Amino acid sequence: MLRQHPPLSYPFESRGLEVHPSYAELRERSLARIRLPYGDAAWLVTRYEDVLTVLTDPRLSLAAAMGRDQPRMRPMARVGAGLFSTEPPEHTRLRSLVAREFSARRVERLRGRTRELAGELVDALLVKGQPGDLVEDFAIPLPTTIICEVLGIPVEDHRRLWHWAEAVLSAVTPGEVLAVEGEAFIAYMAGVLDLRGLEPGEDLLTVLVRACREEELISEEELLSTACDLLIAGFVSTTNQIGNFLYQLLVNPDELRRLRENPGLIPKAVEELMRYVPLLTGFSLPRYAAADVELGGVTIRAGEAVMIATAAANRDPEVFENPERLVLDRPVNPHIGFGHGLHYCIGAHLARLELQVAIETVLHRMPGIRLAAPEDELPWKTDAMVNGLQALPVAW
Repeated sequence: MLRQHPPLSYPFESRGLEVHPSYAELRERSLARIRLPYGDAAWLVTRYEDVLTVLTDPRLSLAAAMGRDQPRMRPMARVGAGLFSTEPPEHTRLRSLVAREFSARRVERLRGRTRELAGELVDALLVKGQPGDLVEDFAIPLPTTIICEVLGIPVEDHRRLWHWAEAVLSAVTPGEVLAVEGEAFIAYMAGVLDLRGLEPGEDLLTVLVRACREEELISEEELLSTACDLLIAGFVSTTNQIGNFLYQLLVNPDELRRLRENPGLIPKAVEELMRYVPLLTGFSLPRYAAADVELGGVTIRAGEAVMIATAAANRDPEVFENPERLVLDRPVNPHIGFGHGLHYCIGAHLARLELQVAIETVLHRMPGIRLAAPEDELPWKTDAMVNGLQALPVAW
């Protein structure tokens, strides 16, 4: 029956952190056919349980998207051989090389350094004076610096990396510009990997270079793709979510005050904000069916593309009580903000730590913090594949 309707134009237009009302309607329909600006039509999955199935069923493959006319938001299709483009056994082999660095125990050792850096950034903001920009002077440098220290990226290059990330993740970057910027980024990463080979350090890129060039556990293509994946994924999402989370608290001053008075709630608040705040603007990596799959009463045929709507799944009333409310101490919260299954975010522990420290530091060090511009005048990104603010002006 669903195949008789023309595909819906996707993604749905929205501003800021709004979850488009169409998602609630689509949950009633189970699956829907969508078409992005480029590539194949796809099935959009919105119900929580169905999204979990997509994320765990081996018949629905990220790797199978390589070489296809993938549904996408720009002319160039995704390529690579890293963590986001492989399935077992290749994915298992790659993930095993980096998983230890991002374990809960190893990440917890970074809490002191993250607090130190967050304090330094707030100090600089206070000296700079009011109004301050929590995006430019806090949300960008905090996770960027930490992941670069973990990987072994020279400190003087951190800002260049953000420029590349913005270009690569923009849905409107012209194809020729994207090609030039992408090549420059890849050439830069190849140079850093060569440097780590000549001057090894106590960092993750050194581990990967050894695994490739000494132990022959991964190929040169896998080395470069994995390094690029870890770097971009290591700061882009967290940077945007730091800004998004702080904005959400600033427009809910009672909740902000509650966290300041009871900082022990911050870990639970981060989980609820991960559920409530939509990071992706309709974008997800497409999977392709390797065989016919029954899902939500619909048969997905072999060779068809499937995409998930995490924001819709995280507001599913079948799973979350009062899903449209922000409940910072929500007692049960099985959100999928970090994904699920085989491709669960490898940096989830680090992202949680950075988000906790960011909120903790701002609330403690900036009493009376408030927006320094009208809420409806805040500059939201309108052409990126992730939700975020271009700036978050604040006073205190």
